[in-house]
Amino acid sequence: QVQLVESGGGLVQPGGSLRLSCAASGFTFNSYPMKWYRQAPGKERELVAAITQTGGTTTYAYSVKGRFTISRDNAKNTAYLQMNSLKPEDTAVYYCNAYVSRYYYWGQGTQVTVSS
Repeated sequence: QVQLVESGGGLVQPGGSLRLSCAASGFTFNSYPMKWYRQAPGKERELVAAITQTGGTTTYAYSVKGRFTISRDNAKNTAYLQMNSLKPEDTAVYYCNAYVSRYYYWGQGTQVTVSS
């Protein structure tokens, strides 16, 4: 079955960096776009970044553009989110997402906390 497992979250000071990973299994990874979402306490889940099957096209939320980079390694069935210049407002649980066979799959999420 489809599984998505995020890792790489943690506590970081403002201005710091983190790299999130999403290990995928149970589907043909290189045939599907991948997305990263986040959900802060008391707020709705929001789309952060997306990447096409080959990685040729990426899109970003306005709030993270220029600071975050989404990428993927199809040989490793893994998607990444490099987060630089982190701000306290980036604090949230980050989820990777894949839309496979008309169903949205989610990982368990990884907590990112930006605080001094």
